[in-house]
Amino acid sequence: MMKKNYRILAAVMALMPCSTFAQGWQDNYQGVMLQGFSWDSYVDTQWSNLESQADELSNYFSLIWVPQSGNCNSSWNVMGYTPVYYFDHNSSFGTEAQLRSMIKTFKAKGTGIIADVVVNHRNNLGANGSWVDYPAETYKGKTYQMTSTDITANDDGGKTKAWADANGYTLGNNDEGEDWSGCRDLDHKSTNVQATIKAYEDFLLNDLGYTGFRYDMVKGFAASHIKDYNTAANVPFSVGEYWSGNSAISSWIDNTGKTSAAFDFQFRYAVRDAINKGDWSLLGSSQYLVNSNYSNGSYRRYAVTFVENHDMQDRGTTSGYTPDPILKDTLAANAFLLAMPGTPCVFLPHWKACKEDIKNMIDARKAAGISNTSGYTPLRSSKTLYAVSVDGNKAKLIAAVGSGVADYAPSTLYVKVASGYHYAYYLNKDAETAWVAKPSGTYTDAFSVTLQAVSNDGEAKLVYTTDGSNPTAKSKQAADGTKLNITGNTTLKVGLLSGGTVKGVITRIYAIKPFEAHKATVYLKDPSWTDVYFYAWDNTSSHSTLLGSWPGTKMTATKAIGGSNWYYQSFDINKADFTFNIIFNQGMNKDQTIDIGPISDDKYYEIANKNNGKYTVNDITPAITGISDLTYTKPTASTGWYTLQGVRVGQPSQPGIYIHNGRKVIVK
Repeated sequence: MMKKNYRILAAVMALMPCSTFAQGWQDNYQGVMLQGFSWDSYVDTQWSNLESQADELSNYFSLIWVPQSGNCNSSWNVMGYTPVYYFDHNSSFGTEAQLRSMIKTFKAKGTGIIADVVVNHRNNLGANGSWVDYPAETYKGKTYQMTSTDITANDDGGKTKAWADANGYTLGNNDEGEDWSGCRDLDHKSTNVQATIKAYEDFLLNDLGYTGFRYDMVKGFAASHIKDYNTAANVPFSVGEYWSGNSAISSWIDNTGKTSAAFDFQFRYAVRDAINKGDWSLLGSSQYLVNSNYSNGSYRRYAVTFVENHDMQDRGTTSGYTPDPILKDTLAANAFLLAMPGTPCVFLPHWKACKEDIKNMIDARKAAGISNTSGYTPLRSSKTLYAVSVDGNKAKLIAAVGSGVADYAPSTLYVKVASGYHYAYYLNKDAETAWVAKPSGTYTDAFSVTLQAVSNDGEAKLVYTTDGSNPTAKSKQAADGTKLNITGNTTLKVGLLSGGTVKGVITRIYAIKPFEAHKATVYLKDPSWTDVYFYAWDNTSSHSTLLGSWPGTKMTATKAIGGSNWYYQSFDINKADFTFNIIFNQGMNKDQTIDIGPISDDKYYEIANKNNGKYTVNDITPAITGISDLTYTKPTASTGWYTLQGVRVGQPSQPGIYIHNGRKVIVK
């Protein structure tokens, strides 16, 4: 217990700003980042939803980048990219209190949250048709408010100047970078803009508790301002979105005084083209490597690599948007990403779709000790196969990707530790570690795992425990390749026994939660609306509607619970990974709530406050379904019963409290 607490404390201290982090991104950094959102991910990225996954996510990701969290004062701009308020963080993803709780929970587990800092441009309040009515906000006793002179003089192709001249306003200096017509571009030469942004970043880091910044659209203003802002904030992690396919990215890093990393777009372009064109040799092509930062030893530290993000994903038929997605092989794309130097950033939809494989990849990266400055050597390059050896500080890791991966095998100095569609990982025996290819997680059925020895000692044995205790020379022994059955909740620890010493211990925590089909009923406490509609859709790739097209089904039936009336609707949960999402609304073109979910069991909601033009809701399920309110007289089903300790039992024959269909039940 002491060791665990010390590890968490050390991880938290590593995330705290200090002078050693002045250069934008840590050297020899071994963390992996998650982009915790995609376009329109209002359900997946709810702060409370992310926080509920903290135990799992913190085991694999050291950093999580979340969307701009400020209040945008708009029902249409709920993704946050046309910000209004800097010091009010009630957004479409949750309340400020929920944001603070989420950040605090992750930080306690050693994972830092990266803020999306959108300061190239700013939206106005929209009152009286004015383009410059910015809110006055007070922070640490000082009021900050931007005016017309904080807007670039040539904003919006001259439209802003025409409006300003017609209405008697004065603008600031000309734009230093690219113009963006979505809202007003800020004049970063303005001392008022600079003071406001520095106060804003102080608020993000030292009040809300963010760990670092992701700067949006940095091509819109001079990189010297990033240096100024980062130096003032003393931020340990900074990454800029300089969307370019040439050497301008490394020049931008230089111009920030190397106070910021940058997303490596050339890395992404190489992976996209290799997959979409069916030519895996492009991963090593000089066409991409000449300007890619991960391939340049001088800039590798500042390369945040990725294969897809919210701007590239296929958003269907969104008007005016040209998607640039990877059309297939996202599994192999992530295998290459997570083996290579730089700091890899995994896209949330990829994590959700390929979670077990991505966990294995990250475990292998950690076992090899690969960092953002690791070296690498290409081993094979053809149209059907690309193989590369990456130098970790513990061992080498070979990643082979492509349609011809089945025909590739390295020397006997390597052990295959992970594989899947069009990818395979091989860990050098210098790793001297035990290995189990089944990652930690919750599974619906019993399964077997294979215990592997990654060791130069051909006589090494494997020792293991299944109760969470550390294995010793006296623990159960197993030969390399032994299969072990996992039939219930298990904390498996496996180590190498070599020369009488146990080393290379790995831990896998498994939970078995059998699935049983059931109904999930959503209840809404009567909000006193004239009309109440339920709109729902599932979590499949097609996002099928469950209650008809918008605005859904008008609800009329109510149920009395606890002295109040509740609207309700039941849904069939007939698959283990099936969840659904819901929006409560008042009808076509009328008020609605934010997106709510994912849901797989009974939920009770009440309407709360209105933020960004949409109502938030309170999940009051625990208050309604408290254990004291539940009774059960005679169990009729013989399966799916568990004690509070998680032990599966048959049909209960003794009185007590049990878990059945995901609910606490009293058996009398």
